[in-house]
Amino acid sequence: MDISNYIDYTLLKPSTTEREIIDLCNDAIENSFYSVCISSCYVSLAKQLLKGSNVKVVTIAGFPLGSMSTASKVFEAENGIKDGADEIDMVINLGYLKSRNFVSVLKDISDVKLAIGKTPLKVIIEISELNKNEIIKASEICLDAKADLIKTSTGFSKSGATLAAVKIIKKTVRDKARIQASGGIVDFDTALKYIDAGADRIGASTLIKNKNNKRQIRNTKVYKAYIETISHKGTVKKDISLKKNKN
Repeated sequence: MDISNYIDYTLLKPSTTEREIIDLCNDAIENSFYSVCISSCYVSLAKQLLKGSNVKVVTIAGFPLGSMSTASKVFEAENGIKDGADEIDMVINLGYLKSRNFVSVLKDISDVKLAIGKTPLKVIIEISELNKNEIIKASEICLDAKADLIKTSTGFSKSGATLAAVKIIKKTVRDKARIQASGGIVDFDTALKYIDAGADRIGASTLIKNKNNKRQIRNTKVYKAYIETISHKGTVKKDISLKKNKN
């Protein structure tokens, strides 16, 4: 099975450099991944690097805690789209959920969805903080709020995805929303198990390749090309090609 188009290739560590974003985008193109998931400060750069490819750009809102105001999440989401993001990942407000303040949880998600319109919205419910009933309730609220995907984890909590949680979410939402399993998925066989369990996307910060694929040669001159096209204001002046150097 070719799982390339399931992969949401993720790099969200706080120390991420421009060089790492360039490598991430290069790997995503070489392996035909569905998307890259990055912090909003690098959306413009990633969009430029991925120009001409089918790889989408995903960025975050309310990450990783989810406890900031709804207005803050809306601003982050709108700004991410303005910079070129194709999808938004927002984190659910766990405090509201644990308080059983379900109306506020719903409003938090709904306001972001209304703000971004047709742009796909993923809601990260952080399953490691929830029991089974809370996973079900969070999933139901995501459906009511018109979220497009439900994502298991930020990768910043106690643990990542579990097959049990994916199956619970799938049983709850059926085909009314898609599911992304994220956190702790580092190889092809594990990714395949999650897909078999009902996941439509796989979030991975490790380079997961289809079995028997040969690694393609990375373009080592991309970073130099990027630096040469940066103006004094730090904006990209011209397109950057990630195609393999023919020379």
